[in-house]
Amino acid sequence: MSSSPKELWLENQLCFPLYAVSRLMTKQYTPLLEELDITYPQYLVLLVLWQKDDQLVSDISKRLLLESNTLTPLLKRLEQKQLVKRVRQESDERKVLISLTNAGKELQNKAVCIPERLVENIKSEDISAQEVEQMMTTIHKLISTLATTSERLS
Repeated sequence: MSSSPKELWLENQLCFPLYAVSRLMTKQYTPLLEELDITYPQYLVLLVLWQKDDQLVSDISKRLLLESNTLTPLLKRLEQKQLVKRVRQESDERKVLISLTNAGKELQNKAVCIPERLVENIKSEDISAQEVEQMMTTIHKLISTLATTSERLS
């Protein structure tokens, strides 16, 4: 017999399934990204830059909901891999522009198959494409709500 109230049971927490699915999804990406010699967080940075090149660290930070002190080491490693270049702005040295190198642009051609390969890996009769689409819509709403709440708390 449990002495814990039901509100404190793991299966009744909103945070746990989100945490678990995030970890499990990232694990699905790992072998695909190893082929490109990049990590999942590096992949997210590259996705942002492949969508729109030449962005300030602060803009990438906002898109990925990461603090700049978390993002900076990722960018340094991507620069060491010669996938991006970092250039301080002359007008304001606190601002750093991130641009894809030719190698970073070429990597996009190798990465373009990753979303399809991921879908193939997780395809199941238990979840439909419509359910996945609805889940993404709901998660995007949740992200927006939580981001707004976090801004108010800061």
